[in-house]
Amino acid sequence: MLFLDEPTASLDPYATGAIEDTVRSITRLGVKVVMSTHDLGQAKRLAGDIVLLHRGRLIEHTPADEFFAMPRTSEARKFIAGELLV
Repeated sequence: MLFLDEPTASLDPYATGAIEDTVRSITRLGVKVVMSTHDLGQAKRLAGDIVLLHRGRLIEHTPADEFFAMPRTSEARKFIAGELLV
């Protein structure tokens, strides 16, 4: 299992792509990757499951395609829309 905390924060697009390619390669080898990101595009490209945490609580846990197509909670809908969760 590999834990990554915002691994592409402040990187240029080329370096971000290289990191994402590495993450894909690692997952193909069977390694489970748990990664935090605020980049919704990156989450769409890489995620199998989405876990949305807010204020220390699990708000939503669902397959990524379902999360982006039909978020179950108002917090998830707001987050996807770019609204600030307070």
